[in-house]
Amino acid sequence: MSPSSLEPGSVRSAAEVNEAIRALWMRAGGSLSAQEREEYELLVVEWAAALRAEVVKAA
Repeated sequence: MSPSSLEPGSVRSAAEVNEAIRALWMRAGGSLSAQEREEYELLVVEWAAALRAEVVKAA
């Protein structure tokens, strides 16, 4: 699932996004196509936002 397909207000945890990143790398066999790189970049942005949200929530 790409970040753009999420419902507004729907947020995955950093752990869930990290798992999606790992799955993408496994499917790609360690070498990303242009489309997979785009997906990876979106996932990294989503992961960073989820991580920040978890830190703020914990504070």
